[in-house]
Amino acid sequence: MEKVPLCVIGCGGMGHRHILAHKELEQSGIGNIELIAVCDANPKNADLGKREVERLFGRTPLVFTDLDEALAHPDIAAVDVVTDPSVHHQVAVPALEAGKHALVEKPLGITIRACRAMIAAAERGGAVLATAENLRRDPPNRLARAILDHGLLGDPYLMLNNALGGNDQMIITPWRHLKDKGAIGLDMAVHYTDIVQYYMGEFDQVYGTGWIIEPVRRKPESSGLMLESYVERLKTFPETIEATGEDAVFAMYKMKSGAMVQFCYAGGGRGSRGFERSVHGRLGALYAPGDRNGRPVILRLEGKELKGEEILPLLPDFQMTEITERLFGKNVVQYELDFPPVDAKHMAIEMHDFAEAILKGTTPEVDGQLGMTAVAAIYGAYESTLAGRSVTMDEILSGEVRAYQEEIDEALGLE
Repeated sequence: MEKVPLCVIGCGGMGHRHILAHKELEQSGIGNIELIAVCDANPKNADLGKREVERLFGRTPLVFTDLDEALAHPDIAAVDVVTDPSVHHQVAVPALEAGKHALVEKPLGITIRACRAMIAAAERGGAVLATAENLRRDPPNRLARAILDHGLLGDPYLMLNNALGGNDQMIITPWRHLKDKGAIGLDMAVHYTDIVQYYMGEFDQVYGTGWIIEPVRRKPESSGLMLESYVERLKTFPETIEATGEDAVFAMYKMKSGAMVQFCYAGGGRGSRGFERSVHGRLGALYAPGDRNGRPVILRLEGKELKGEEILPLLPDFQMTEITERLFGKNVVQYELDFPPVDAKHMAIEMHDFAEAILKGTTPEVDGQLGMTAVAAIYGAYESTLAGRSVTMDEILSGEVRAYQEEIDEALGLE
């Protein structure tokens, strides 16, 4: 099987998880990527990436601490960009211009201008640009999308996507609380705006706001995931950090279909914790369980309620992709697995899709444009507050409305 030779750029916590996902893809039996190199400006992270590839794959990868040297290597055809969001474009633009295909971790860019820079570079370099957005790959979300595509709800008129609750501890990294690095209001909530567009189609207008619920974040007692990269990184955290970026997003979206979406993400605040994702139509409603937990989708039609596998007889043409079936089983729409293997499987699916686009000349499921619109949906809420009105997605995507982003663009030379 033909494989795409690839370099992982950024070998910290998320990069470490990507390396694990590349191993998951290889074990699927239809792996189409060969992980041949790792690159990180931090020599300790680069060495960690090297050791993980040796442990998992039994081979020693090329190791780089200089981006230009990595991009100049003739054997590297693609890059997997897993840096912090503020430098995604600084890595991906030269890679794409050099003709290297790029899978860029979400959010695609730190601002709309950063996203556009990558999209333009892909066009100039004739390279594939994909956004690493994995929650839509979850089997329950695939089932929910099939329910909508088959018209079982009729025309949807409302979606609710609310994720609430947290505390004042730093979430994974200190930079996730800094505006100019991609705070969690963007870095986490962009998962959910992608789910909204996956379920409901194109955004049209947004009215919303962002909040800093927790102005000071404390060092957590545990690293969460017990990976070496996470454990070692926790040792470098300050005891506290002043948050400069939003940890909450609240919005009402009007979709181009005319449907409305109520959207809440809050990564702070004590005493409130809950999740709801539902879509409502004239003929019925679906209730999705969230992501990476494997619980069943619930479909409520007049006079009956169906859960998970019980829904499949209503969808005779439903079929998962081959890579999804290899990793989860044939038409598995609910499962019982711990977070680490599910995390790796989801990312393996997005990686396989990326490589298929390269090898077959197709468009990846989440390309640069979709990655950008998910970012724009978050910034639309922030920009709406500053503008004192609802804003259109066209205004956000064109840069006509960008007051919130100006400071970031200026600091990064994106003016």
